[in-house]
Amino acid sequence: RNMSSAGPEGRKKMRECDGLIDSLVYYIQGAIADHEPNDKATENCVCILHNLSYQLETELPETYAQTIYVQRRNISSDDKTPGCFGTRSRKVKEKHQDTPLPEEKSSPKGVESLWHSTLIRIYLSLIAKSIRNYTQEASLGALQNLTAGTGPMPFSVARTVVQKANGIPSIRTMLHVSHPAVKKTAVSLLRNLSRNTSLQNDIAREVLPDLVSVLPESVPGSDIACETTASICYTLYNLTQSSSHNARLLLSTDGLPKIIAISMNDSNMFSKASRAASVLLYSLWSHTDLHNAYKK
Repeated sequence: RNMSSAGPEGRKKMRECDGLIDSLVYYIQGAIADHEPNDKATENCVCILHNLSYQLETELPETYAQTIYVQRRNISSDDKTPGCFGTRSRKVKEKHQDTPLPEEKSSPKGVESLWHSTLIRIYLSLIAKSIRNYTQEASLGALQNLTAGTGPMPFSVARTVVQKANGIPSIRTMLHVSHPAVKKTAVSLLRNLSRNTSLQNDIAREVLPDLVSVLPESVPGSDIACETTASICYTLYNLTQSSSHNARLLLSTDGLPKIIAISMNDSNMFSKASRAASVLLYSLWSHTDLHNAYKK
C-alpha cells in the first residue's frame, strides 16, 4: 500500500508485476463473497488499486493505446495533441463520449482489470457494504481516478457506473456521511460523472436534490469543506448548464438562496467555493425562461 503511492515509476512497476492486480481483485471478491467487506486486508487491497488507477489514462503503455483502448478512426486527422490521451478540445471530447470501447474481455488480466466492469462493480459493492471510511474513500477515489480523463475510457467507466451498474444510489448515500474526506471524494466522483452529457439527466434525477441539501448556508470554514462545496457547485453547473429542466429542479429544491449566499460571502471573496457559486449563478441566468421564477 505504501509502495503504490511512490509515484509514476512505482505505479508502472506494480502494474506490470505479473499476477499482482489479479491477486488483489481475487482477494476482495472473496471478502465480499464471505460477507467480510470490513477487514483491514480488504482496505489495503482497495487502497493499492486506488493508487494504481491514478493517472491511468496518461500512463497506459502505447500498446494499450493502439490495440485495446482507443478507436482512433473517429478522431480527426488534424488533431495535433501529442500521444493518445493529452488535453483535447471540447469538440474532440464530445466525439469521445460517443466512441465505444472495444468489447470487454470476459477474463481480464493485469492492468486490463483496472478499468473492467467487474472491478467497477466491486468498488460500488464496497461503497454500499463496507463501514470502513478508508475502504469507502478508496473505492470512491478509484472510480474518481478512472473517470478523470478526457479519452473514451473515463466516459465508458462513467456509463458503466451510472447506467449498467446503477451506482448512483450508493454514491448518493456517501453524500450524507459525517466523514469529510469520504463526502469530498463522493462529490468529486459525481463531478467527473456529470461531465458526460449523455448521463446528465440520469444523474440529476437521482442526486441533484441531495447535492442541494448538503450545500452549506454559506462558505464553510475548513479547507476540505470549502473544496467539497466548490465541487458541488461545479457538479450542479454541469447538470444545469444545458438543461432548463434541471435548473428548474435546482430552483424547486431551494438551492438558489444557498448558492447566492455562498457567492456573496464577504470574508471569503476569493475562496474556491465563492468563485464556483458565482460561475453557477452566471450559468443559471442563461436560462431566460426562468428569469421570472428567479426574481420571485
